[in-house]
Order: sequence, then structure tokens, then C-alpha cells
Amino acid sequence: MKMKNNLLLIFSLGSTFCFGFFLNPIISKQNTNTGEKRTTPIHTVNNKKNNMKLGAFSISLNVKDIHVSKAFYENLGFTVLGGSLEKKYLIMKNENSLIGLFQGMFENNILTFNPGWDENAKNIETFDDVREIQKELKSKGVPLASQADENTTGPAFIMLNDPDNNVIYIDQHR
Repeated sequence: MKMKNNLLLIFSLGSTFCFGFFLNPIISKQNTNTGEKRTTPIHTVNNKKNNMKLGAFSISLNVKDIHVSKAFYENLGFTVLGGSLEKKYLIMKNENSLIGLFQGMFENNILTFNPGWDENAKNIETFDDVREIQKELKSKGVPLASQADENTTGPAFIMLNDPDNNVIYIDQHR
């Protein structure tokens, strides 16, 4: 009896999946209220000018021992891009992935963006200045933990926290 119930459950789930898989293209082309054809698929987000150019992304890790962490990430294929063991920080790279290792510099891990840089710390032509990013975030009501002086140009940074209290550091070097 239990085997029969399990088979029935598997058959029901499989049938539901197949039904949804084949029906989804039909549903997504019609507006549920009027039957009119949609101009965009259901899953597309309306993206007016909501694509800020944040630059290179890396995660900055708070590490206990810079030497142990360096060896670990080298085993994963990362190589040193910048920093200094003596100063207890390294920037490591594997293809387009960047990891910052920082011993004793901050308490938690930080998501870092560098406007104006690519993943090789090279200048890019067009980017959004950190002050422009700050203005847009403020216009959307996003609280900032640290702000850049909007009357300046060049290097500056802002900091904010995501809903789970992860620190986001937007650090412009030029």
C-alpha cells in the first residue's frame, strides 16, 4: 500500500511538472485579465535606468591567519593580484573572481565594489561615480552607513548594509 501511495505521489508531481512546463509558454504570452498578448515575458523585470555601474566586485574576507588563507585560496587556483603579507592584506584573483584577504582589519566579511575599475584593477572608460550612486540610492530611500562628500570629485566611498546586515562597501579609487 505504501509503495502504491509513493508511486501515485511521484506520478502526480511528474504530471504537474510536465503540465506546467508545457503550459508556461502559453500562459506567459497572454495577460491573465484580458487575454491580450504580453510585450514582455512574465519573468522580465522592468529595468528603466536601474542598472548602476558598480565596477569590479570582490568579497573582502576577515581572516584569522593571512598565510593559511593565502595557501588555501592558492589551492583553489587564486593568485596574488595585490596587497602585502607584511601589511596583512592580499587581493587574490582566479579568472574574473576577486577575493580580498584581510587579517585584523575589520570584524565581518564585506561585499566590495570598485566603480571605475575592472577585475584587473584597470581603469574603465565609463562608470558611475560613487556620488551618483549615492544620490540614486538616497532617492530610493536606501539608508547609508557612510556617505561621500557630494561636493568633491575623485576617490571616495560609501557604505551600506543589506537587509541581512551584510556590509556593502562601494570604494572608488579615482
